[in-house]
Amino acid sequence: MSEKMEEVATSEAPAALGAYSQAVKANGFVFVSGQLGIDPATGELAGETAGEQASQALKNIKHILDAAGTGIEHVCRATIYMKNVEDFHEIDDVYAQAFIGSVKPARVAFGGNNIPKGALVEIDAIAVL
Repeated sequence: MSEKMEEVATSEAPAALGAYSQAVKANGFVFVSGQLGIDPATGELAGETAGEQASQALKNIKHILDAAGTGIEHVCRATIYMKNVEDFHEIDDVYAQAFIGSVKPARVAFGGNNIPKGALVEIDAIAVL
């Protein structure tokens, strides 16, 4: 049995940089594509530090999840891609402020990534509807 897939899009987060959706709803989950720390109002990176960019990326994820009919508190899995693994603690501090529920999402984080637009961090997420 196949479940219908539905695209999720909002102007409250940056448009996709390529041939993909901001998110896809399927089988009771929302799969959010990797979000850079781009401010949707300007189209530019929201700061020069990994922490500033992570904060904006998480705001973008929140807006996409809101548009999908769920919320950041329902994220069950996240991946953090860092240009520099040395930025881990700065990014993790911002991440910890976004996920304050009693159950933290499962997560992987790794560095050494070349990220589009010269970004220092990219974050994707899977949430329950």
